[in-house]
Amino acid sequence: MSLAGECRTTEMSQDAIAGPEIEASEARVPHAEDRQTVVFRLSGESYGIDIFRVNEIIRMRDITPIPRTEAHIRGLVNLRGKTIPVVDLRIRMGLEVQAETESSRIIVVDSEEGQVGIMVDAVNEVVTLDGEQIEPTPALANDDQTEYVEAVAKREAELVTLLNLDSALAA
Repeated sequence: MSLAGECRTTEMSQDAIAGPEIEASEARVPHAEDRQTVVFRLSGESYGIDIFRVNEIIRMRDITPIPRTEAHIRGLVNLRGKTIPVVDLRIRMGLEVQAETESSRIIVVDSEEGQVGIMVDAVNEVVTLDGEQIEPTPALANDDQTEYVEAVAKREAELVTLLNLDSALAA
């Protein structure tokens, strides 16, 4: 029997034995849309990306510029012998560009084109966002502003803009 078949059999057996008590235990199971998210800062605002897309987070380092590329493509970095392109999300998203600081980082992510580094002002934390905290992207006056946004998460006193990484990194 397949694993899926075993799971269905177990669920049916539990339903038959436990009856209504299953509902109470299901309430403790994480919501299907819960997601672990790396939260970072860009131009004073909080943004997040799915942790499963993140390979590593590195300190800012020398970036070799690539002539005649778009402004948001900052250049290339050498990461343990592998050359990785670096994108400045502030420029890509039309945000205010700020000087790099001691807190600036490069988040190395998996994209459709391979590994890419994204420059951020700081990495705050890794959090698990409850599915109930996540809402669809609100309608904005300019559709270009929502092109890179997947959803918005409400956390305590802040909003975290969840990025659609594929759109943000697409050429």
